[in-house]
Amino acid sequence: MSEQSPAVARYGHGSRIPGWDDSVDLGKDPAPVPDPATTPVPPQLREQIEAAMAKYPNFRSAAIPALHAAQDLHGWCSPEAIEQVACVMRLTPGYLTAVATFYDMFETEPVGRHRVYVCTNISCSLRGGPELLAAVQQAAGEDPDFNVRGFECLGACDIAPMASVNGEFVGPLELADAEQLVADLREGREVLPEKQLSRRACADPGAKAQAHE
Repeated sequence: MSEQSPAVARYGHGSRIPGWDDSVDLGKDPAPVPDPATTPVPPQLREQIEAAMAKYPNFRSAAIPALHAAQDLHGWCSPEAIEQVACVMRLTPGYLTAVATFYDMFETEPVGRHRVYVCTNISCSLRGGPELLAAVQQAAGEDPDFNVRGFECLGACDIAPMASVNGEFVGPLELADAEQLVADLREGREVLPEKQLSRRACADPGAKAQAHE
């Protein structure tokens, strides 16, 4: 008589329990949510997270802005940072770790405090994005204060080639701007203010004049 394979584990409603070959251990305790009594959270971070949660019908939608706030405070999405966000949002650290490791804008390892993300997607690539990235990397050298890397589309194709510098969109950039960009960061100055997207009335400085012609 041939040996029968074990029955597939199923939920009460009949669906198979997820898993490759092993059924889920239903007797295992669920992942814990950090205890507020033992998880200190900086007041400013708590306020930012709670403000983000108040904007959405489903509070889980605030996970991305909450992680951004934690990363801005800690410099990266460290286990401590994720624990603090999980404590305020009443989620498991595993849930937030899954979000942080999925999106490229989150750093899950220690990095330099100056974040320079040079777009290398199609529009920027066609206008010299990879060469710009190499120029900025060369200008920054081995300085541990700098985190310079290529990035997928940042959604600012109209100012290609461009970069996000500590969250500020700057462009269009030329190879000659690389040295100035790095120097501005090292000296604590505003980075290429004349090329900051936030300082413009629109992405194309001449668009308003053209509209009235």
